[in-house]
Amino acid sequence: MEQQKLPNAGLIVAFGIISIISSCCYGVVGLLFAIIGLVIARGAKKTYLENPELYTNYGTVKAGRILSIIGLIVSILFVAYYAYIINLVGWDVLMSGDQELIMETVQEKLQ
Repeated sequence: MEQQKLPNAGLIVAFGIISIISSCCYGVVGLLFAIIGLVIARGAKKTYLENPELYTNYGTVKAGRILSIIGLIVSILFVAYYAYIINLVGWDVLMSGDQELIMETVQEKLQ
């Protein structure tokens, strides 16, 4: 039988890279891409393990899965950081947009 490439291997890598890059967007966008990348990678791994001699690019799927895991971790850290800032300063103060008020509130909370 002729070997073929695993479907969606390139897509998994793309989602992993996008999840790392977009994790800076409050972490939520990165979480979305990382989770989608991991779900697709799980399906590709299952397909590969059913008939490994039929497919050639399982390494690409593994690389995309690792990138998605990194993106997931970075996104979770960003979400936790933003949650900490919101908890520290308060939502009302942040939404006021007053830089001086925000800085005063942060200094009060940290002392």
